[in-house]
Amino acid sequence: MKETKEQKIIWQIYRELYKASTPSADFDLLVENAEINELGQKVILFNDYEISLEDYNEIVERNLKGQRLTKLKKQAIKNTCALGCSPKFKKE
Repeated sequence: MKETKEQKIIWQIYRELYKASTPSADFDLLVENAEINELGQKVILFNDYEISLEDYNEIVERNLKGQRLTKLKKQAIKNTCALGCSPKFKKE
């Protein structure tokens, strides 16, 4: 199945989020080595990683800037990242 432009952007955002998180991690390795749950889904322990809200927003915006996407698609990407397996936010 062909990966969409939006999926590529989401994966790039996740890669950068985990690289900038504490502790730093390689998202591709996390996915590759993830355990499989009873539903056949990969389990990423995203609560083990933290990132500041400022860094999170900067990474997401930088990856969306200059992309030829509608506002709706950009918002969908933001929602997917926020509700998906992004690192948790640091309490400041």
